[in-house]
Amino acid sequence: MKSLSVLDSTLRDGAQGVDVSFSVNDKLAIVAALDAFGVSYIEAGNPASNPKDLAFFERAASLTLRHAKLVAFGSTRRHDMTAEQDSNVAALLAAHTPTVAIFGKAWELHVTDILRVSREDNLAMIADTVAYLRAQEREVIFDAEHYFDGYLANPDYALAVLKTAAAAGADILCLCDTNGGTLPLNLYRIVDETQNALRSEYPQVPLGIHTHNDGGCAVANTLLAVEAGATHVQGTFIGFGERCGNADLSSVLPSLALKGGYAMNGDLAQLTATAQAIAEIANVQLSPGKPYVGRGAFSHKAGMHIDGVLKNRLSFEHVDPASVGNERHFLMSEVAGRGSVLEKIRPYAPDLTRDDPRLASIITRLKELEHDGYQFEAADASFELLTRRILGTYTPHFSLIWYKTMGEFPAPAGELQATATIKIEVDGTSETTAAMGKGPVNALDNALRKALCVFYPHLSEMQLSDYKVRVLNQKAATEATVRVLIESTDKTDTWTTIGVSDDMIEASLEALVDSIEYMLSKERGTRQ
Repeated sequence: MKSLSVLDSTLRDGAQGVDVSFSVNDKLAIVAALDAFGVSYIEAGNPASNPKDLAFFERAASLTLRHAKLVAFGSTRRHDMTAEQDSNVAALLAAHTPTVAIFGKAWELHVTDILRVSREDNLAMIADTVAYLRAQEREVIFDAEHYFDGYLANPDYALAVLKTAAAAGADILCLCDTNGGTLPLNLYRIVDETQNALRSEYPQVPLGIHTHNDGGCAVANTLLAVEAGATHVQGTFIGFGERCGNADLSSVLPSLALKGGYAMNGDLAQLTATAQAIAEIANVQLSPGKPYVGRGAFSHKAGMHIDGVLKNRLSFEHVDPASVGNERHFLMSEVAGRGSVLEKIRPYAPDLTRDDPRLASIITRLKELEHDGYQFEAADASFELLTRRILGTYTPHFSLIWYKTMGEFPAPAGELQATATIKIEVDGTSETTAAMGKGPVNALDNALRKALCVFYPHLSEMQLSDYKVRVLNQKAATEATVRVLIESTDKTDTWTTIGVSDDMIEASLEALVDSIEYMLSKERGTRQ
């Protein structure tokens, strides 16, 4: 098996992504997650660029990492001084990382139009910086910035940049598709030609690949670069980064390991958990359709697909979900068949068979509700309550007798503007109460909890974590039917419920009632 080294740049290139901002504590938490996963290098920022990165490196100096090396990132020295005199180079050394990544210009356009120095001066800046850092006993990764654009414009000069860095002692030469616009076949050709051009003089220096996704090809380009001979891979763990993002390592790594037969550091069984942890810290949502780690990556909706997977996983899954730490999901919808519904409800209806008339009743009711606008693939808790009611295995914990909401506009400064009054009944005992909130739905939620906590104190552990409203028939304007999805949590589990109505308050209340009923149906919610 061919071995690869992996550099994650979430904390440097990733931090340059739209709506991404890390505190020092965030960066330390991501370092811990990446090291636990097992990447080879963690590119953690530019200590000369901002006080936050400088503060991070000061705190990171005391870290003990099990798998990864921290990398400080910076540019070659300025043209009018030596590397020893350059404060940016000094900042790299002051970061006390075992490895540094240095970028230098490989495209003549940048040398003449951006740096505004001669081609010879650019090469001297690269040679001097790399040699100086190697003399300070640092491992040096040289990032040839804009390499592919530079190669297309002048291959001789782009190669001269690489050879200069290699001659000065660079440990890794990384080819960067900085603008992210190179197409896969072109990129493969250039990596292959570069490998051949360097083989006679510098066969011992590994080639790396660093791609951006501006053409939508970052993952494909990275995979092809490895096929062409690159043995060092750079990217960000879940793909965010400058402009359109970087190569997504959560797609690159399993593809190389499970399909390409490449060996690398990293526990793929922790891939999904690591991606979710980084998304949580970065306060971004993982797309359900994200390969390998998304919730939809192994989700099956069509009845024939589910039937196939149940008979043989290979029929509709390209890898085992467990190999990347993910799970298989069967989505309930109007296209679900008997086998898929039966498998979905098996955990709480193990004795139900395909010929049981109750199964037919569940499927019929499911299709009726989906026609009315319900969408149970995103509301597992409501689907479970629906099926339990049909199976006769569920008893409601309370009855909602009536409710009333009132709003006030404009609301007095600093005060809540809506009031809800509600009456519920539990085992023949009624409770009527009122509460205020930031709008009628919030007021209803507060009133419902207030009334029910008299009977079920454990409800205090539950909180709403997400609330979504979707208009189903936009042409009806303000008379439109709406779908409400509510995500709730008790700090142990998370579940989603649904409500549909032409009255948004009624749809919200339906989802709220299901959410509370689901909570109360759990052992922790047993009445005390």
